[in-house]
Amino acid sequence: MTTETETKPVEQTEEKKEEVKEEVKKEEAEANNAEEKADDKAEKADKEKKEEEKKDVKPKKEPAPPKPAVHKPDFEKDVVYLYQFTRTPVLPSLSPYCLKVETWLRLAGLRYENVDHKMKYKSKKGQLPFVEVNGEEVADSAIIIKELGNRYNADLDTGLTPEQRNVAHATISMIENHFAWVVKWWRCRCPGDWVRAAKLNLQQALNTRIPNAVLNFAFKLRYRQAAKKVRAHGIGVHKPEEIEEFGHNDLEVLSHLLGDNPFFFGDSPTTLDVVAFANLAQVAFMDKEVSYSLRDWMDENCANLVEFCNRVKDRAFPDWEEMCTNLDLNSHIPKPPPEEKVEEPAAEKKEEKTKEEEKKDEKEKDDTEKEKAQKDEKEGEKEDNKKTEEKEKEEEKK
Repeated sequence: MTTETETKPVEQTEEKKEEVKEEVKKEEAEANNAEEKADDKAEKADKEKKEEEKKDVKPKKEPAPPKPAVHKPDFEKDVVYLYQFTRTPVLPSLSPYCLKVETWLRLAGLRYENVDHKMKYKSKKGQLPFVEVNGEEVADSAIIIKELGNRYNADLDTGLTPEQRNVAHATISMIENHFAWVVKWWRCRCPGDWVRAAKLNLQQALNTRIPNAVLNFAFKLRYRQAAKKVRAHGIGVHKPEEIEEFGHNDLEVLSHLLGDNPFFFGDSPTTLDVVAFANLAQVAFMDKEVSYSLRDWMDENCANLVEFCNRVKDRAFPDWEEMCTNLDLNSHIPKPPPEEKVEEPAAEKKEEKTKEEEKKDEKEKDDTEKEKAQKDEKEGEKEDNKKTEEKEKEEEKK
């Protein structure tokens, strides 16, 4: 008896457990179904929203074409396009760096063309000069010369020894990092004298219609402000007589190095000759009617440097007078001959004359007919007026 009574409650508890498990499973299944339905509804809602957004979204504009990498997209292969300052009546360029590049291009025999950009463009480095060749920009005068020399096998220094290359490097550094600042100091200190010495027409140089009087004032103000750069360099903190002496010392070094040679290292010009000419020309070729103490000192004490400047000028710029007179950027490029006017045969000329005479006769006839018609109209109006007046008088008598 005891065993039977003891097993019954155990069986009942197990049955209850199974029922609870089944109920739990049902609840879980229902919960899962509910979640799936909710997920389906959410997915449908998301799809509907996306479709509505697609309808509302305006078609995207096509991206603008990329800007050309160069200013001259219609370039000719292996032609160097040079961007620099405008010409002046005394020098091809008042920038020693622009004159340096153009002189080198001529002595190296490379095909080049100056681009008349009206002073609008500068390189990506913010400098002038720069060149474009085969769709690629190259900036900075030293880098231009090195890059083009390597690319076209046009190195002017191939015949120099290692010792001469060292001398050239040191001398170029002296010219560009010391002597050039002496010249710049004078320009900033005496901007009016510089404008007159360079015979500079600021309207033409800056491509503007502003009156020259206003431009001269603004130019002087700007260059006096540029004197801060000269002071920052270090040379501008000295007294004027000390800076003049710095220039004399540099000129003496160049004069002794040149000696009686036509060029610094013999009979052929090198990169040192190009750099020396580009900077000395800024002094040597200033107008003689304007006082410039450094130029006068060079004329008296370094005559071989003056002769050197004239020698390089004659060799590299046989068209110097033409370009400085006409301010032509590309006087080195031959111009096409002017088109000759072809004379028309005499018979055609006679026919044209007869046609013109006929047209004149027709015009005269038309004019006479118009005049007659106008006279007839006037006479008719007069007669009508007379008749009306007579009628009015008769009515008044009555």
